[in-house]
Amino acid sequence: MAHAIWTGSISFGLVTIPVKLLPAVRADEDVHFHYLHAKDNGRIKNVRKCEIDGKEIPWNEIVRGYEYDKGQYAIIDDAELKALRPEATQSVEIQAFVKRDEIDPKLFDTPYYLEPEKKGRHAYALLRDALAKSGRVGIAQVILRTRAHLAALSPSGNGLLIELLRYPHEVIPEKEIDLPPAKEKTSAGEMKAAEMLIDAMVKTFDPREYKDDYEEKLKAALEERARGKTKKPLEVKAQPSATNVIDLVDVLKRSLAKHPSSGKGPKKSPKKGAPPLPRRRAG
Repeated sequence: MAHAIWTGSISFGLVTIPVKLLPAVRADEDVHFHYLHAKDNGRIKNVRKCEIDGKEIPWNEIVRGYEYDKGQYAIIDDAELKALRPEATQSVEIQAFVKRDEIDPKLFDTPYYLEPEKKGRHAYALLRDALAKSGRVGIAQVILRTRAHLAALSPSGNGLLIELLRYPHEVIPEKEIDLPPAKEKTSAGEMKAAEMLIDAMVKTFDPREYKDDYEEKLKAALEERARGKTKKPLEVKAQPSATNVIDLVDVLKRSLAKHPSSGKGPKKSPKKGAPPLPRRRAG
């Protein structure tokens, strides 16, 4: 059972709905390793050393400094930092309602559940259903872990989900990435083959079909080694080579042969006797 991070309220207009904020994702369950000395398995520790006198420094002699110029620091203590932090209000104050597709997907970050208190269940259901009917999400600010976050409030099943949003300045703009132009020249044969492959692989999304095989294999291998059964290295799969643009249609056709149909998606495989897809010529 998830524990509430805080108990507060959702407010829009003059309506206030008492709620609890709960995590919507499980805590980090990745396999974690310690660094050891290979000779005797001694734990390797991080030592805090001063780069000027080379001495190890205790925590009570460490301060925070912002480097505003090379080797020049502005020092700030814990009390000053605390005074600058936003007031820890426990509320989700909706400031506007927008269409979800107006929000850049790159801005979405961490989801949280909002659970209504008993006296707020009716208003909670009303807001949930009104949002679902309008096709819009609420934009709000919420204080979490001493920081003000932008957030989107949306219906999810029988509940309301609040998703923290990154601020635009936190996202690297596309213009800094080397991407192909919007009007990249492709042949009719390439496009037809790609569309047919997509159609053949259409199915209803069920996340339960997908598993983290790496974590499962890693944990199994580590458990065997812990029992002293084997030190056999894990098999490493060869990485597929990049597709040569000259044989792109051929690769797509061979991919399509592996997926003649899939799930409930439309079946648009070539009919028997239909002419083969054109092959792009070199040059």
